[in-house]
Amino acid sequence: MALREIKSLRKLNHKNIVKLKEVIRANDDLYFVFEYLDQNVYQLIKDRTTDLPESQIKSVIFQTLEGLAYMHKHGFFHRDLKPENLLASGEIVKIADFGLAREIRSRPPFTDYVSTRWYRAPEILLRSTSYNSPIDIFAMGAIMAELYMLRPLFPGQNETDQIYKTCAVLGSPSKTDWPEGFKLASQIGFSFPKFVSTSLKTIIPNASDEAIDLMEKMMQFDPQKRPTASQCLEHD
Repeated sequence: MALREIKSLRKLNHKNIVKLKEVIRANDDLYFVFEYLDQNVYQLIKDRTTDLPESQIKSVIFQTLEGLAYMHKHGFFHRDLKPENLLASGEIVKIADFGLAREIRSRPPFTDYVSTRWYRAPEILLRSTSYNSPIDIFAMGAIMAELYMLRPLFPGQNETDQIYKTCAVLGSPSKTDWPEGFKLASQIGFSFPKFVSTSLKTIIPNASDEAIDLMEKMMQFDPQKRPTASQCLEHD
């Protein structure tokens, strides 16, 4: 019963987190029975040819942040947020798939291989082993952008390309912006490519100024500077 997923889900009870109904043990196999939701958020956007209305994007992000704020408050971070792990049924959105959830207070080092690459925070790409809940906030920024664009914001081919794609959009961090990042980079012999930031407004013209502002805050290089889930919920 010490399995991460059960430990997490047993403790988490929130309207925006998928409910674990029961756990069945048959011989050496464990079966998890979850509440059923029709589809995931990736399916919601994958075949669309027209933009999602901003009100719907706002609803998806708000509900996910509600679930996330609850989760972080109760000492867990998800580590694998992506559109496929957000389940949707009608207007309702719930966070699912806690296979990688870690307790915030559990001791580093954590593995650097987590989360599908496209939503991975820069500190993980640079092999930090002491990351924490801000990685979920970075992923939220990337997911939010994808809901507007109907395609991933940072579709990296591999880890190095992922950092390149991130810098190409956000601009390369400076040493004063993110000293810790430069320390991590030098430990693995990586040097940041030289990019000037591209305004998110030019990439995502269909997003309101408030939405752009929130995405920019969520996707800051320095994890310490990203707002918490609760702070995001207070955003205009």
